[in-house]
Amino acid sequence: MTSRTVTLLDVARAAGVSKSTVSDALQGSGRVAEATRERVRAVAEELGYRPNSAARRLRRSSTGAIGLHLPQTATRLDYYMNLAFGAVARAQEEGLDVVLLAPAGGASGRVASRVDGLLVIDPEVGDSAVPGLLDAGVPVVTGERYLGPAATPSGAVICDNAASLTALLDHVTERGARHPAVLAPAGTSAWATALRATAASWGQEHGVAVALRTVPFAATPQEAEETTLALLRTDPAVDAVICAPDGAAPGVLRAAATAGRTVGMVSDRTAGSTTSDRTTGSTTSGRTGEAGAHPRTPLLVASCVDGTATRSAEPPVTAVDLRPAAYGRACAELLCDILAGRTAPDTVRRHAWALETRASTAPPR
Repeated sequence: MTSRTVTLLDVARAAGVSKSTVSDALQGSGRVAEATRERVRAVAEELGYRPNSAARRLRRSSTGAIGLHLPQTATRLDYYMNLAFGAVARAQEEGLDVVLLAPAGGASGRVASRVDGLLVIDPEVGDSAVPGLLDAGVPVVTGERYLGPAATPSGAVICDNAASLTALLDHVTERGARHPAVLAPAGTSAWATALRATAASWGQEHGVAVALRTVPFAATPQEAEETTLALLRTDPAVDAVICAPDGAAPGVLRAAATAGRTVGMVSDRTAGSTTSDRTTGSTTSGRTGEAGAHPRTPLLVASCVDGTATRSAEPPVTAVDLRPAAYGRACAELLCDILAGRTAPDTVRRHAWALETRASTAPPR
């Protein structure tokens, strides 16, 4: 291996320590035991590691800025805009500017050399920019874990995404659903991967066949509508649809209307003889659609991401509030703490979410 190709990650693997430990050891900073520091330096010398000029310059003086890398779909999703505003607000409290990195890998790498640290949000394994950012020679905090093979970030802020979808599935089941469906996001982010896996594992654990449909990571309302209509036509027993992508749930409501399905719980008083048998999962109804059609059971609708679209929908949609502005603040705060030496590298912090129940899964008033 030549000096031109040796990276911090190479040294870390050879020394059996994290990338951040290698960085601290070679800089003479951080909480690194002297024996570990000497071992890292010896391994670096043996491999022929040479720090790049940008990294040396950043160690001598602060640029007064941090970089923010978002998924390519971020510009049309409220979630990421709110997250970015939260990150900017926290960084400004520390006297730091925030540089929004272009999604192209090359541009991201060049900007990374002119900042003190980086925030990489929802990193996708398929995003060619991410490995270079993680190995840019500056502290990196990820919003959610990176599942691909690359340098370990200096820190991470994570949500329990499996728990949030479990809460939604439990909620619609408690409200009477017996055949739920999940419109899960495609992609290789930790969020998307966790939702798909949880939909399958929850169904196995509860002995319920969860109808899983994969939609684009940033599915539009139209895409959600088309997927839901196809689902209801092929599987009319579906009585709850949980839509993952931000802002797509109104499309599920439109599909329900087209299919003649009432959204929300329907009481015996308002639906004639409609009843749900909790033991058998069977549903009978005094209302049917066209001759020979499947009984039109009520449809519960929920979303994995809360936002303007879910709150302003008619009816308002039950959703998981991921508190994106607070999440952005938390990511920026961890990076600021690492840069200032207030927190050791390799720190992982957890971010809390909340379930907001609304009319789309509630009985009529």
